[in-house]
Amino acid sequence: MNPLTEFHTQQTRRAFLERSTLGLGGIALGSLLNGAPERAGRNAIGGMNGLPHFTPKVKRVIYLFQSGGPSQMDMFDYKPELAKRFGEEVPESIYPAERKTTMTSGQKSFPCAPTSLKFSQHGQAGTWLSAPLKHLAKQIDDVCVIKSMFTEAINHDPAATLFQTGSVIPGRPSMGAWVSYGLGSENANLPAFVAMTSNGTAKQGQPLYDRLWGAGFLPGRFQGVKFRGQGDPILDLYNPAGVTRAQRRRMLDALNKLNQDQASRFNDPAIATRIAQYELAFRMQMSVPELIDTKSEPKSVLDMYGPDATKPGRYAYNCLLARRLAERGVRFIQLYHRGWDAHGNAPKGVAEQCRDTDQGTAALLRDLKQRGMLDDTLVVWGGEFGRTIYCQGKLTKQNYGRDHHPNCFTYWLAGGGVKGGITYGETDDYSVNVTEKPVHVHDLQATILHQLGIHHERLTYRYQGRYFRLTDVHGKVVKDVLS
Repeated sequence: MNPLTEFHTQQTRRAFLERSTLGLGGIALGSLLNGAPERAGRNAIGGMNGLPHFTPKVKRVIYLFQSGGPSQMDMFDYKPELAKRFGEEVPESIYPAERKTTMTSGQKSFPCAPTSLKFSQHGQAGTWLSAPLKHLAKQIDDVCVIKSMFTEAINHDPAATLFQTGSVIPGRPSMGAWVSYGLGSENANLPAFVAMTSNGTAKQGQPLYDRLWGAGFLPGRFQGVKFRGQGDPILDLYNPAGVTRAQRRRMLDALNKLNQDQASRFNDPAIATRIAQYELAFRMQMSVPELIDTKSEPKSVLDMYGPDATKPGRYAYNCLLARRLAERGVRFIQLYHRGWDAHGNAPKGVAEQCRDTDQGTAALLRDLKQRGMLDDTLVVWGGEFGRTIYCQGKLTKQNYGRDHHPNCFTYWLAGGGVKGGITYGETDDYSVNVTEKPVHVHDLQATILHQLGIHHERLTYRYQGRYFRLTDVHGKVVKDVLS
C-alpha cells in the first residue's frame, strides 16, 4: 500500500461518490473483512480467543540462545573411546564429503579430534558434563539434556533463522512473536516479548539481525522489543530535557488523534500498530527504569550471578534481567550470546564461553527455583548447530578447531513440565549422527508451544493465500521429556 497514492485516489469525484453511496457499504464490508484477522477474536489481554488450547504447564519461556554453535562433544556428548582414535582419519562413511562446509571441504586430511576437556558425572542420574560447566553441574538434576538435536542448515544465518522463525528463509515471524500474537501480554506496562544480546570474551561473533526477534508478516506490535546493552536500554524511551511527562501525554494524545484520522481513511493496520507502540512506550517510561536497576537486588542474589550481574550488556546481567522480566509477567524472554564459533582453538574457546555464561545460566535456574518460579517457567539452552569431530586446521593434543555440524548436537530444557535429571537421545561413536530418538528443530518448537498450552498446528496466520505456522508443515511434541 502506498498511502500517498491512496490519498490522491480518494480525492477524485468518482471516489467521493462511491464513498457517499454504495461505496459506504463496500468500505464497511472491507473493514470487517480486512480487519477481522487483526481485531476480531482477541481477548482483553490481546491474545486470541480460545487460547491457550489446553491448560499450560508454564506461563513463560526464557530462551538462552548460544550463537555460533556450541561444541557438543566438548561439553555434553562424552565419547571416552575417541581418545584412542586421536589423529585417525574420520571415515568418509561416517562423515561424507557433501556434509562439509567450504571452510574445510578442501582439507586433505580430516583427523579425529577427541576433546581435551575433562568430563565427570553429576547429579542423581550421573549426567556427564565437562569441567567448564561447574556451575550448571550443581543444577543438573533440574535439567533435561537432549543429545539428539539435528537440523538441515549448515551455515550460521539460515540455521539461526530456522531455530528462531521455523524457516531458513528470512521473513517469517519469530517464535516469541507467535507466542505474543497467540497469548497476548500479562503486563500492560511491558512488552510480551523482550530480546537481549551479549558478547563473549572474544568480543566477536556472528551477526544477530533484528529479524530474529521480528514479527515477520504478523502485525508489527508482536515483534520483540530489544533491550540494548549500552546506553539507554531502549532508544528514545526517556523524555528529552525540559519535556515533562504531562507534556509527553498531551503530545501523544494529539498524535493519536492524527493517527486515528489516518486509520479511518486508509484502514492500514500499520497505523494501529504505531498507536499501540506509542502507548506502550509511554507506559514503559515508568516501568523500565525500575526493572533494569539490578543493583537493587540483595547482595546474596548478585553474588550468585557473579561480578557481571550489575554490568549492562553482559550475559549474567541479562540472565538476572530475564528473571526480573519473568516475575513481571513478560511471556517470552530471548537472550542471545555470541562467541561460540570455534573454528580454531576450540578447547580455549569453549572454556572462555563457559566462564562467560555458566555461572549466569546456573544462577538463573537456581534463582527461579528458590522463588518458586521454575515450576511455571520453561528455560531453553542451545545454539544453531554443533561442531565436527574432525579437526579444522592443525591438530595437537591441546589445540584443535571444529567446523559447523548440523547432524547432531545438544540442547537442554529445564522448568515446568520437564523431566529433570535425564539425558534424552543418543549419537554414534563419533558424535556425528543421531542413533536414538532424533529431535528436529520443529519438534523442539512444537514442544515449547505445547508447554505454553498451544497446539502448534492450530496457531496459524493467513498470509499470501496460505495459513502459516511456526512449525511449517511438520513437527511433533517430544512427550518423552515431559513429566
